[in-house]
Amino acid sequence: MSFFPKIVRFFELFKEQNDILVETSQILTELFDDYTNVSLKCSKIVKNEYAGNDISKEIARQLSLTFITPIDREDIHAINMAQENLLNAMRAISARIGLYNFDHVTPGAKELVRKLRLINTSISMMLVELSKRKEVEKHAEIVKELKIEADMLLLLSLGENYESPNENTRDLLEIIKWSHIFDRIEEALANAEVLANTIEGISLKNA
Repeated sequence: MSFFPKIVRFFELFKEQNDILVETSQILTELFDDYTNVSLKCSKIVKNEYAGNDISKEIARQLSLTFITPIDREDIHAINMAQENLLNAMRAISARIGLYNFDHVTPGAKELVRKLRLINTSISMMLVELSKRKEVEKHAEIVKELKIEADMLLLLSLGENYESPNENTRDLLEIIKWSHIFDRIEEALANAEVLANTIEGISLKNA
């Protein structure tokens, strides 16, 4: 039995977790931009979710066994849960888009998913800066600006969806389906904002 407490490199685990987030966001963007091979792309996202959840469990396990941590224990837990929730939210988007078998993807939905990818990229940079004990403010501002743009685009896209012609049952079903997709995208954007705010708050606390 060692007399020295074990030091776990939590930021390395966070990076592995975040790499999966970024990759999933990229696959989701490809899915919306090129609505072909849908099952294959969705299956990749499912595999990523499983891999991400495994890392989340490992972070939780290591946290319960570790005495020395690079940041407060509750902050490690907060980042872990925020990243897991965001990954699960993106998985929910892919599940819906894969299930509904649309003829095409709306321009608004494509742009929203692109915004989500850009937000995730900036959040990734925030996490890198946090691991180096550097300020994350620059990237946090980018996230906030992108989130504002996404919120405005979401409102416009929802308005266009509900104003679509509904002369027959199929059109009405399409409106309902797309409203579900937009709901899932909104949830993912909200989870991304929570993750960014969590990292920014931890950075300010440890400044």
